[in-house]
Amino acid sequence: MTALTDTEIRSMLAETDPAKQLIITPLLDPNKQVGPGSIDLRLGTEFLETPRQNSSSIDPFAEHDPRARPAADLRTYVPLGDQYVLHPGQFALGSTLEFVVLPDDVIGQVLSRSSWGRLGLLVATAVAVQPGFRGSLTLELVNAGTVPIVLRPGLRIAQLQLWRAGRPSATPYSAHGKYRAPLGPESNRLAWEHEERERLIAISDKMHARSSKVPGQEDIVT
Repeated sequence: MTALTDTEIRSMLAETDPAKQLIITPLLDPNKQVGPGSIDLRLGTEFLETPRQNSSSIDPFAEHDPRARPAADLRTYVPLGDQYVLHPGQFALGSTLEFVVLPDDVIGQVLSRSSWGRLGLLVATAVAVQPGFRGSLTLELVNAGTVPIVLRPGLRIAQLQLWRAGRPSATPYSAHGKYRAPLGPESNRLAWEHEERERLIAISDKMHARSSKVPGQEDIVT
């Protein structure tokens, strides 16, 4: 893989071939946002917070136990330039103001801008952006500092680094990803992976010679 510099990034932004074009829109200030080896991304106007709940843990796969399922996220809209306060230890989901489209041979990584990091803000803890991704990028925002941080939608908060792969992906993210073309922050979809969990349980049952429990009967060990 080859890291892309500002010259290559600007060339991809101006590309007319849809298969090769890098789309980042709205790009409000290209001269300021395109750096030597990355693109600055702005904070969007919507935030998701998971309310505190009286549970010992959260299990996104607990379909039949409402006590272990995450509470519904609270969505907050904050106009451009207004403030959203992130308190110490608080976690919230935001998103980029920009809608991003990566070609099928380009991989991205989202990192915090160092200026915000020096205030204690962690951005985009899930950093990988897969080839063929389309949509606004969800940002995981954490205040790791000791005082509240005021965030303002529209400000440059993260940076996107890009790498070109040797060949296009055979299965780009746009064809199979769980988070396709989001227009704002999206909460987790781990429950969509229930088949993987059931497969692991089946493997474990075979390894330990366990049988499935029949309602009203005791477990039978074979």
